[in-house]
Amino acid sequence: MSEAFPRRDGRLHAENVPIEQIVEAAGTPVFIYSASELDARYDALDAAFSAVPHTLCYAIKANMNLAVVNRLVTRGCGIDVTSGGELFRAQLAGGDPSQFVYSGVGKTDAEIDHALDAGIRMFNIESREELRVIDARAAERGVVAPVSFRVNPDVDPQTHPYISTGLSNSKFGIPIAEAVDAYAEAKALEHVHVVGVSCHIGSQIVNLDPIVDALQRVRSLVTELRDAGHSIELLDVGGGLGIVYDREQPPSAAEYGAAVISSVGDLGCHLIAEPGRWIAGNSGIFVTRVLYGKDNGDKHFTVVDGAMTDLIRPTLYQAYQRIEPVGPPRENTRVVDVVGPVCESADFLAQQRELPILERDDLIAVHSAGAYGFVMSSNYNGRCRAAEVLVEGDQFEIVRARDRFEDLIRGESIPEGLG
Repeated sequence: MSEAFPRRDGRLHAENVPIEQIVEAAGTPVFIYSASELDARYDALDAAFSAVPHTLCYAIKANMNLAVVNRLVTRGCGIDVTSGGELFRAQLAGGDPSQFVYSGVGKTDAEIDHALDAGIRMFNIESREELRVIDARAAERGVVAPVSFRVNPDVDPQTHPYISTGLSNSKFGIPIAEAVDAYAEAKALEHVHVVGVSCHIGSQIVNLDPIVDALQRVRSLVTELRDAGHSIELLDVGGGLGIVYDREQPPSAAEYGAAVISSVGDLGCHLIAEPGRWIAGNSGIFVTRVLYGKDNGDKHFTVVDGAMTDLIRPTLYQAYQRIEPVGPPRENTRVVDVVGPVCESADFLAQQRELPILERDDLIAVHSAGAYGFVMSSNYNGRCRAAEVLVEGDQFEIVRARDRFEDLIRGESIPEGLG
């Protein structure tokens, strides 16, 4: 049983608040986040790296709600951004750009300029052409850009192929075999300054062996680069530590920190880690209401008001996320598909799942929905995106209002001068 989402008197709570109380105020579907769990997970990882100089840069792509991000930066967290919009959000949430790292394979000129003007800590460069563009943009502004290369160690992270980023066929990073030449090119440029090395091999990693393997390869590269005259001050070890969705047994924060430190902690680098899912994932749930039951012969469906437009992981990754009733569970069970209203056969939250018998207006909670939930939602089928709620103790606040119909057409117009 989760400390963030306990069951008391038979009913599911978010910290000390009954879920039904939140739903009465916010409606359904709704994402609910535990502030105390966010704090606890950040603190655990921070403590795991306490033996070495380090910065945790929260991967804002996991959950970019301003209240969530503000909660973390207030505790001293840096941010890993991958777009101009994420940089804008991180700044608006109170983050310090000098503690931001900027990753991503497709940085536009405007995004590079924004990051240079903000004064970020480091660009994680993902191609040699990008290096030349950053040098040119920095020259135009009369500044020097701090950079590292994201190196690709060709290590299999043993996770879903869509979130594997460190293999040789990945779009991310430069091959580690080309790194020495790439760093030599960077050293010859006037408006970039090499400060570090970066490596990130994937997401939802539940085995430390691939991480250790990758870091051993990066360790050798750091030594070679220093021998070539590069001052490698920062080492970005990436993120990707997995969480529990079903029966996974991922390493603890302490085990992860110990593995990283034993691999590269003696290099004298300031370590940067980029946790995202690990902080936010189990800090949130998605609550949806049962609309109908439907039987097609031997096939049983539970139709809910949440959909793939709200939580796409089950559809996109064939992901399992635990589901339970908010109210007291009924003894009788049934194998059902939990499906949404969207006009796609792929619109499901669970398939062939044994659940207590559910009735119209029952509430169900989908766990481990704090990361890659709302951030990947859409308005497909003209659906209004869900509300988001932050809970602390016996208090809660709606931190993002549910979309209104007017939000669906913001920015659109019917042309008057055409045709």
